[in-house]
Amino acid sequence: MRRSWGAAVERAQDRLAAGPRLRAVGPGEERRFALWDLASLVEGELGARVDPDGLAPAAERGWRERLGESGREWPGGELYRRRYWIQDEAGAVAGTVAVDNWTKGPSQLAVSSLYVTPAARGRGLAAAALDEVYAAATAEGLPGFRLEAHWSWQPAVRYYLRRGLWVVGWKRSLSFARMPQLPLHRVREEDGRLLLLVADRLRGWVPILAAGQEGRWLRLDETADYRGCDGWVHEYARSTLALCLALAGRPLVRGPQWWAEAWRWAEAGEPEGLAYRIEEFERTVRAAGRPVVSPYRPVALQGPSALPEPPALPGPSAPPEPASAGCPPPGSPPPEPAPPASPQLADSGDG
Repeated sequence: MRRSWGAAVERAQDRLAAGPRLRAVGPGEERRFALWDLASLVEGELGARVDPDGLAPAAERGWRERLGESGREWPGGELYRRRYWIQDEAGAVAGTVAVDNWTKGPSQLAVSSLYVTPAARGRGLAAAALDEVYAAATAEGLPGFRLEAHWSWQPAVRYYLRRGLWVVGWKRSLSFARMPQLPLHRVREEDGRLLLLVADRLRGWVPILAAGQEGRWLRLDETADYRGCDGWVHEYARSTLALCLALAGRPLVRGPQWWAEAWRWAEAGEPEGLAYRIEEFERTVRAAGRPVVSPYRPVALQGPSALPEPPALPGPSAPPEPASAGCPPPGSPPPEPAPPASPQLADSGDG
C-alpha cells in the first residue's frame, strides 16, 4: 500500500492546531500575521526591532521598501502553508510559526516564520513550538522537520545550533533539521580544538570529530566512533561542525588545494563549501547596501574576492573531458586543484 505523505502532513497540521501552545490563524487575522512576519524580517535583516501591532501603514511601506524583494507581500501566497500563533502561558499571542502543506527534503515538515516578540523571549516559547512541530511530524510517520535561516541572521543561527538542530545544507541559505535518525549533539572546546559530540544511550557524550588549527588552516580529525556512525550522522556531522567553526571565527579551509575545490561542496558537505557559500552570502548583503557583522574570516589567497570556480564546461567543438572522480571521501587527502575557469525563513531570538 502506497503511503500518502500529503495525508500525513494534513494530519500533522491538525495535531498542531489542537496543541496547547499553538493556535491556527483564524479568518480576519491574516493581516496581523503578515505584520508579525514583517517584524521578524526587519529584525533579522536590518537589525531593528518594531512592534508589529503598532505599525502604521506609512511605517510598514517604509520597512518593506528597505527590505526590497524579501519584504514583498504575496497575495494568495499563504495557500501553500498553515500559519499559527505561538501562545504564552496565559494564552496571549507571543509569536508566530508556519508549516508548509507539503514536505521538504526526506519527507520532512517545512517550518518558516518562527518568531517570538522580544518581550516574550527567554521563556522557551520558540523551543516549545519546535517541539510540538517535531512531535506532530513523528506521530504521523514523518522524519522531523527542516527550516532555513540566513547566515547574516546570527542570533537565529546560533539559537538553532543551541537547540541541537543539525546543519543539512547551505545552497541558498543555511538549512537545519531535526530528525529521529540524528542523535542530540553538542560542541565542546578542549585543548584549543572544537569537538563535536553525539549522545549515546550507554556511553554518554561521544566525540566524533575534532577541529584544530595548523597555522591559518583548519585541521579536521575523525575518531573511530565517527567511522562507525550511521549514514545520517556521517552526512551531516561535518557540515554541523563547520558552522560551529564559522561562528567561532575559526578556519574552515585545510589548505589551498582544498579551497580550489570548495565549489564541489557549495550545497553541503565539507567545511570549505561553507566558507565558499559564506563569502557569497556576505558579498550579496554588501551589494544590497547593508552592513555585515560576522565572525567569519575570509580566505585570503589571491584577494578577498577570489572565490574558486568550477571548471568551465567544454564547448560544442571541444574534445570530451575524462569523467570526474567526484568528491573525495571524508578523511581522504585533498584532490588536485582544477584549473581556474577564465525564502520565507525561520527565525527566533528566543534563547
